[in-house]
Parts: sequence; structure tokens; C-alpha cells
Amino acid sequence: MRLLIVEDEPDLARSLARALREDGYAVDVAEDGADGRFKALACDYDAIVLDWMLPEVSGYDLLVELRRTKRTPVLMLTARRAVDQRIEGLNAGADDYLAKPFDLQELRARLRAIIRRSAGQARDQIEIGNVRVDTWGKTVTHGGEPVPLTAREYQIVEYLALRRGKTISRTELYEHLFDEQEDSLSNLLDVRVSLVRKKLGADFIVTRRGQGYCIP
Repeated sequence: MRLLIVEDEPDLARSLARALREDGYAVDVAEDGADGRFKALACDYDAIVLDWMLPEVSGYDLLVELRRTKRTPVLMLTARRAVDQRIEGLNAGADDYLAKPFDLQELRARLRAIIRRSAGQARDQIEIGNVRVDTWGKTVTHGGEPVPLTAREYQIVEYLALRRGKTISRTELYEHLFDEQEDSLSNLLDVRVSLVRKKLGADFIVTRRGQGYCIP
């Protein structure tokens, strides 16, 4: 999953990016509204953490512009705590709203929830045959036994599981697994998918020749 953080407080932006990368997300950061608008419109992120008060372009204006063309889940993160301000943000198209100061665990939970909802998944647990994907604990079990996956292998499984039945191109998968700072070769996806199949079964991820990957 690839996230965008639009936050003009450098320390907060860095600490958030570090914490979310430790959770296995690919994370891009923008420190003003103009850069955030460019990145949000140029890339298809799985979710955006958006501050309201930003230089160049406000978070509110960025959100209004984004909603003209995209349905990317947006978590507003701001010091504006009044009820009418929260309502204004939600009416503009925000999927959730978290006031500063905030608890990091709550932010993580809210992010997981809006990502799940955008994929049409209501629960943390996704069951595929005898495989269970726990998006809360970032774990996978097979026949009730835990399966040791690397962070990248888990992200492949989660992304495809949330879109079960849909064929995902290699390009889309690559763009949602790596952030702008990473210099990884896209053919490494084939290697990681092969490793996932060895751990979860040869037919768990199906290759649609010339189209991409799918969990049927």
C-alpha cells in the first residue's frame, strides 16, 4: 500500500512517515499544498493523510480539487477541532477526520479502515479458502498456521486480497508497493510473487498472461 502524507511540520511529517514505513507502507511526503496537489493528482495512492492548514494551497482546497477526479481515501489531520470545521472537511469529501494532537495507534487504525472501505472490505480478516489475511496484525495464516512473509510479500498478498477476483497489472502493483525514494526493479515483483506461491500454494496467486496477477 502506498500513502501520501501532506504535512508542513517537518518533524511530524518525518515521524509519521517513519512509523508508517515500519508498518510496511510505501510512503511519499509533501511539505506544502502545491507539492501535495501535484503528487495526489499524479499518482493513485491507497490513502492520503492531509493537513488542513498548509502553505501554497490549503488542505481543504486540495481536497476539493482532488474530489473532482479521484476517490482516493483521505484522512484529514489538523488542529481545527471545532465540530463545524470537522463537518466542513467531511462535506468536502474527507473519509475521516483526526484532530491534533492525536494517538498514533488511532491514526493507524483509521487509515486501515478507510483503505479497507475503499476496497469494499468491512472487516480486518480476509478469508480465502484456508488462507486468512489479518490486515490489523499484518499477518497471514494457512490452515491456522502462521506463514512467515516478508513485509513486501505481505503487501503483495494484502493488495491482491483486498481486490480479490480483479486482475491487477504488474505496473499497478509496482506503483502501490514502492514509494518515490525507492529504486527497485519491477521484475523483482515476479520473484516475490513466486516466493508467496511457495508459501501459500502454487494456485494462490494466478498469473493472467499479458494482464497481471489475480487472487481468484
